[in-house]
Amino acid sequence: MIIRSRAPLRLGLAGGGTDVSPYSDEYGGNILNATISLYAYATIIPRSDGKIKLISEDREEMVEAESAESLEFDGKLDLLKGVYNRVVKQYAKKPLAFELHTFVDAPAGSGLGTSSTLVVAIIGAFAEWLEIPLGEYDIAKMAYEIERVEMGMSGGKQDQYAATFGGFNFMEFYADDKVVVNPLRIKQTSILELESNIVLYYTGTSRLSSKIIDAQIKNATSGVKKSVEAMHRLKNQAIQMKEALLLGKLNKLGENLHEGWEFKKQMTKQISNPMIDEIYDAARNAGCTGGKISGAGGGGFMFFYCPENTKQKVINALKPFGGLIKQFNFVEDGVTTWKIDEND
Repeated sequence: MIIRSRAPLRLGLAGGGTDVSPYSDEYGGNILNATISLYAYATIIPRSDGKIKLISEDREEMVEAESAESLEFDGKLDLLKGVYNRVVKQYAKKPLAFELHTFVDAPAGSGLGTSSTLVVAIIGAFAEWLEIPLGEYDIAKMAYEIERVEMGMSGGKQDQYAATFGGFNFMEFYADDKVVVNPLRIKQTSILELESNIVLYYTGTSRLSSKIIDAQIKNATSGVKKSVEAMHRLKNQAIQMKEALLLGKLNKLGENLHEGWEFKKQMTKQISNPMIDEIYDAARNAGCTGGKISGAGGGGFMFFYCPENTKQKVINALKPFGGLIKQFNFVEDGVTTWKIDEND
């Protein structure tokens, strides 16, 4: 028996950062995001020899251990260990023996929610294997608790819910970890136009998002007026962009993205840098009407809205920076799991 799972990565369109405590606890947060055709994958192969083997195919890392109720965190594939520890403690109630293979279509620290999406995919695989009846909110909340609470990793809540639910979603975040996911029914023609007009660009550099998020949390906690006001505006902008998408008013999207990028940079100085500013200016000069860093900032993926046949001009303008253009489509499905009988 082979158990497989995949979960989609996401583009954060608006409101990024307002899902992070303490801001979301005090003011409430709004996020608009959409999942794309880049995935985190997990495969479980049960074993009968009392061994555990964890293998990250894309990172070329492997951990082998004796089956136990808990695996120690030591900096080696700790995300995989964290999911296993939670599943055993809450559901299996006994040590398990298996191989767990993982792969992610984008590098860690790239701003597409890779870590949280991988956690969701692994939870999905375990749920499929052990027949654990988990709903979408259950999976997303468990993924959040494993990362943010049990492993102490800084970050927000949107990535886990995007990967679990899939599609275009407007998300609301409140105190006491209350989350409301509102799926959006975007016209197919609007989705196709978005795909046609968006350039997804990997800068070639990754970053440790937790450091940027820690700076954001510090500003929110200490009440830095400029930072908090920027988050207020980002939250409102998520509402405006949601309405523009639902009404098919895509001509406003680039303008909204540009405005949001200016607000986002006010949250903490670490969000942008001279290289990112230069890339952004080059895209704007070539015809892009707006764009932003995907995720916390500091590096990773950027995306640009390029209307009226300006897409190729923007791509050409980005070539001197040595990054990578990544093709994608928007996808509706969230985490998906299945089994394969090796004897079939």
